Amino acid sequence: MRTGYVAGQKVRRFCAHGRARATVPVPQSASPAKSGENKSVFTEVSMALLPILCYPDPRLNTVAKPVQAVDARIKSLIADMLETMYAAPGIGLAATQINVHERLIVIDVSEDHDDPLVLINPELVGTSTAKHLHEEGCLSVPGIYDGVERFDEVQVRALDGEGVSRVISADGLLAVCIQHEMDHLMGKVFVEYLSPLKRNRIKTKLAKAKREERN
Repeated sequence: MRTGYVAGQKVRRFCAHGRARATVPVPQSASPAKSGENKSVFTEVSMALLPILCYPDPRLNTVAKPVQAVDARIKSLIADMLETMYAAPGIGLAATQINVHERLIVIDVSEDHDDPLVLINPELVGTSTAKHLHEEGCLSVPGIYDGVERFDEVQVRALDGEGVSRVISADGLLAVCIQHEMDHLMGKVFVEYLSPLKRNRIKTKLAKAKREERN
């Protein structure tokens, strides 16, 4: 999975496709949370592709600050992030990765890439006891895949793309993707779970690829 995640067939063999479902809508009068609820950003706001920071850029280690208001600026940013994620192609993107250090994530683990999920100021409020190793990748670490242990299930409280607070339950691929992207908001890239030896090899490989790209 490259998130910050890249949507790769490689990862889909390791994880089941998790789906979002609302367990505690807030307020009670709000409609149930579902990832497709944010589709309106495509028609309401013009979009642009954004550059993605690449490891080991130190800006990826910046801890994101809370979003203060879900206003026109944030909605435009959401639209740009979704377009950037789909174009990469990926299944998840954190604002940290495009050098915006606010607590905002976009995700779409659907087969047809038509079911976007927006998480603003996400907070992990529950997890399963079980964990498993999943192979991950990242748009900020192109071409690199390795195993990271993640909770099988998570519950996350966050604002959606309209500023409505919800609690989302997720399992499978979606749960892994959420945990991966929330790490980005804390300034952590998935390769930082790996040994120093592996990280150094990754840095060398990425530096070589960057040199070849320039030539």
